[in-house]
Amino acid sequence: MNFLSHFYFERTNPDHNMVMGVVLPDLVKNAHKDWNLNPHKQDILFENNLVHKSFLKGWNKHIEVDRLFHCSIFFKEQTAILKQLILPALGEGLVKPFFLAHIALELVLDHLLITTGKVNVTTFYAQLSKANTEELQAFLVLAGIDDIMLFNKFLNGYISSKYLLSYQKAENIAYALNRICMRLWPDPFTDAQLLQLTVGIRAYIKTLDEDFLLIFNQLETTASMKAF
Repeated sequence: MNFLSHFYFERTNPDHNMVMGVVLPDLVKNAHKDWNLNPHKQDILFENNLVHKSFLKGWNKHIEVDRLFHCSIFFKEQTAILKQLILPALGEGLVKPFFLAHIALELVLDHLLITTGKVNVTTFYAQLSKANTEELQAFLVLAGIDDIMLFNKFLNGYISSKYLLSYQKAENIAYALNRICMRLWPDPFTDAQLLQLTVGIRAYIKTLDEDFLLIFNQLETTASMKAF
């Protein structure tokens, strides 16, 4: 799941440090694709600091939500549907259809959470700003980040840009997908392909409509989620 989908489960959580924790794995990966942190495997490092324990609690919940989501029938069925809708935009290019459908589904869920008012993006960024402290830096250094200044630069830019607000428009989802694919393939899409991709994404959004909340409701009622 993407940033706002993870935030959905914490939308009423007053603990801004846990809110930061639930999106921190993706923030770290976006800051540097080669950073592979596993603080959940070394929790003894954080047990004497309440703030660090909140970050870790959020981190663990992120991992569990992603696991449940990717094992769900919803994920399998919806990526298959979306794949068929975006195939015309791919042509004979290098971008893998399943990979693109996987990422597109997660961005569409964020889009629907915004456009239906299920999450408040301003609140999300405010929570991250409150948690952007020296304690966060200390947590990440303990977790193994070797260039905290690089991460800080990324996080400050991420918060100030409020980029997720752009997901309100379907054409911006296609643009975001293009940027993600550029990390793996040079020039993944032409302008014409991006237009086709937007057409497919818009068609998919119409098919999902209110049913998109089913997966969130299913995850919220899962026993392992209640442990948090």
